[in-house]
Amino acid sequence: MNVYETIRARRSVRAYRDKPVPPEVLTRILEAARMAPSGNNRQPWKFVVVTDIETRKKLADAANGQGFVAGAPVVIAAVGLDPGRVMSCGIPGDPVDVAIAIDHITLAAVEEGLGTCWIGAFSQENVCRLLQIPAAFKVVELLTLGYPADSPRPKSRKSLKEIVCYDKFL
Repeated sequence: MNVYETIRARRSVRAYRDKPVPPEVLTRILEAARMAPSGNNRQPWKFVVVTDIETRKKLADAANGQGFVAGAPVVIAAVGLDPGRVMSCGIPGDPVDVAIAIDHITLAAVEEGLGTCWIGAFSQENVCRLLQIPAAFKVVELLTLGYPADSPRPKSRKSLKEIVCYDKFL
């Protein structure tokens, strides 16, 4: 599969098979995150990889009761380590840097035959308490990971004409 095929194949998966992710596969996927670019190569992130079923159930509760979170064999909490940093353009840096790394994970997962789902609906306080994340840091996203139990349908996308303009904003 080439990168364009991988991008087209990526879907948000909300149903997972009861099959563990082999450690060597998980390591390759996490290595993809490690290789992601970040501002000044700071790599201001840490990934808390959760495989324990009881902890996954508690994460599902903390994710506004989204039960499928517990059904994924792996849940990754992507933590920004420098939440106060603002880039010179005025945009917070952590969410940008961490999102790039998460996207590397999602694409590597597709390459490995796995699915993922970005989870932004969760209680920051409850997730941090559950995973013992220090108050100085923020969970940017939760990400479920596992073998899909179904084939989610492709999402419709706007045309390039609707999202791209050249030389000036029109």
